[in-house]
Amino acid sequence: MSAVALLQNIVIGDELALAWGDGKEDYINLRKLREACPCAVCQGEPDAMGYVVKPTVTHTEKSFQALRMQQVGGYALQITWADGHSSGIYSYDLLRKISQSE
Repeated sequence: MSAVALLQNIVIGDELALAWGDGKEDYINLRKLREACPCAVCQGEPDAMGYVVKPTVTHTEKSFQALRMQQVGGYALQITWADGHSSGIYSYDLLRKISQSE
């Protein structure tokens, strides 16, 4: 899947609304978005042997409140959550994949 330009993003209630350059609109529940955070803190990272142990991640209600969204280049969004977590970079391809799984 190749990235399509993201034209606009806005939080509406408990969802992230995305308007894409191809005319499609997606809505992603913020809880689902945070639980899919792709960063190493949330998903783990490979050790020297290539094994990935997924860490135990604990969330609070603040974990699902998006405070700020910043575009990263022309390919991703970085979200700052109310609990201070901000290391996840959500590629446009990942955002579309998450939205399609809802």
